Amino acid sequence: MSNVEAEPIETDCTGAPEACVEVIPARKVPLGGPRAMLVQRTLPTKDRSMVGAWCFADHYGPDRVDDSGGMRVLPHPHTGLATVSWLFEGEIEHTDSNGVHAMVRPGELNLMSAGYGISHSEISTPETDVLHGVQLWLALPDADRNGQKDFQFHAPESVPLPGDVGSVRVFIGTLVGSSSPVSMSTPMLGAEIILDAGAEVTVEVDPSFEHGALLDTDTLRFEGVELERSAMGYAGPGRSTLTLANPGATQARIILLGGVPFDEDLIMWWNFVGRTHEEIVEYREQWEEHAERFGTVAGWTADERIPAPPLPNSRLRPRRRAR
Repeated sequence: MSNVEAEPIETDCTGAPEACVEVIPARKVPLGGPRAMLVQRTLPTKDRSMVGAWCFADHYGPDRVDDSGGMRVLPHPHTGLATVSWLFEGEIEHTDSNGVHAMVRPGELNLMSAGYGISHSEISTPETDVLHGVQLWLALPDADRNGQKDFQFHAPESVPLPGDVGSVRVFIGTLVGSSSPVSMSTPMLGAEIILDAGAEVTVEVDPSFEHGALLDTDTLRFEGVELERSAMGYAGPGRSTLTLANPGATQARIILLGGVPFDEDLIMWWNFVGRTHEEIVEYREQWEEHAERFGTVAGWTADERIPAPPLPNSRLRPRRRAR
């Protein structure tokens, strides 16, 4: 997915661990196109730009495609990050400049690593009536950010939560004894949790991780703090357990993200993750010049692509992690 905000903010992808639970409200962002499908974005913000290496989180739907126009994200570039597509309903066609053509379906992880540079498109299929899911990005550490393009697929098994009060699908990392085989550059967690109505569960987690709980449904208590739909609750490192409680009359769905705090200063602007102003300028120029770095996406003409927005007048600088 592309960040198609008309004036993308320069964002430092670091965030300070907090002793308390912080609530990150979502903001509505159009994905572009004639009818501008809206998504709810919780990461990045000026106050909280990352959870571990997770640096971008969009939540969308359930939206009827007849009303929203569905997803039609033309070829666009990425550097220094990996995209994670996870659907609850619908189907999306992914095509990238590394020659990968894949269908994104509910309960199946599609992870594309940009490495040195990649471009891709994402289009909801004609058979899709309702589109509902999350799009996530994670920053690659300096040692891996200029590596090879890559694509990983995993369909995790649903396993019961402790106390049999729901289920979980672990698509990255390990939770409640279930582990994903997906290879990651930094220690991370990504899981979809379904929590029964009126139920509460406590799960063991890595105390070196910070965590974010993104709520898909109406209400949840995360470590005792109330969350509303599309909001994210942030819990800093130091916890060996996390408690989630569902006060509602229907099941709650949560995307639980985690990871060790990302300790590199970096800049995220538009669809690029870099380290310096000069790098971002170079990436933008190369995309506009149709440089080989980003390749071409099969099925699209040279003019069918998302143009890069203009750079701000000021110099891009990382916002430092509060210590």
